[in-house]
Amino acid sequence: MEMNHETRLTSAEMASLWLQYVKDTAKLCVLKYFSAKVEDRDFRTVIEFGVRSTEEYLTSLTDLFERENFPIPTGFSNKDVNTNAPRLFSDLYFIYNLKDMTVAQMSADALAIGLGSRYDIVAFHEKLLNDAVQLQVMIKEVLLKKGVYVRPPYISLPDQAEFVTNQNFLGNLMGKQRPLTVIEISHLFLTNETNFVAKETLLGFAQVAKSEKVKNYFIRGKEIANKQMKILKQVLTQDDLPAPMLWDSAVTNSKVSPFSDKLMMFLITAMAAGGIAKYGAAMGSSPRKDVALKYGRLLVEISLYAEDGANIMIEKGWFEEPPHSPDHNRLIRE
Repeated sequence: MEMNHETRLTSAEMASLWLQYVKDTAKLCVLKYFSAKVEDRDFRTVIEFGVRSTEEYLTSLTDLFERENFPIPTGFSNKDVNTNAPRLFSDLYFIYNLKDMTVAQMSADALAIGLGSRYDIVAFHEKLLNDAVQLQVMIKEVLLKKGVYVRPPYISLPDQAEFVTNQNFLGNLMGKQRPLTVIEISHLFLTNETNFVAKETLLGFAQVAKSEKVKNYFIRGKEIANKQMKILKQVLTQDDLPAPMLWDSAVTNSKVSPFSDKLMMFLITAMAAGGIAKYGAAMGSSPRKDVALKYGRLLVEISLYAEDGANIMIEKGWFEEPPHSPDHNRLIRE
């Protein structure tokens, strides 16, 4: 397949490449700290694969931006990470955090491939997607080996294929409900797991943040994650299904921050954005009215939290603006 690589970047391609660069500069800071602190040899192998891959992507993106005369985003750098800081999180947290990152990466690359027009851009995201899949396999293999991999709930196999015969399948806002479908269970498991990783991250970040406003923002986020986990767990337990329990405590008593407040705010707002996407997908995949309504309420709450985070970043001069279309009205006035 041959395509003209002199073709200009589309807005969708600019978006995927710009986002990839900024997120990878943040991810590299995080993984460098994980690599410096991880003790388990098998976990270290997985994390170092992530470090090497991310460095490779950033080199490719820098070369591409220079060829296209595209301004290289500022992103994050070694100034935003202190690899000499004491351990803030457990080894198991490192791996589950990386697992969450790769799930987000696979979703982003699938979208970028679908929207990409130029063959070289599609090929770049295809490589990232393949590497993310490989990293997921490595993570699951090492978690299984250690006996700490948490599987989604098991249920009995169906006896036969069936069709819905009445509207009771859609459920009610209150009262007795039909059993959860496997699709609904899957989303409940994933959103619970994501909230657990977010809660532990927020707890650690609140413990070491320098700015009082940033610290209070993280504390509020931890309370939101705790509340939302309880709501989602209750949906599973009402069907006698287990909710995911990943570990007892992932955060140490360190008060020294491994990351700048700017980087921690970016990571948390990125987690919030990912949570919004997962809630939206879960809501659309849950025919039961009571479950969909719960997702809707949680989505509004996390959306407002993400907006407040963006306001803090703007106030402190930390919010890097993505490329945007020309403001023709302003140009005319000038």
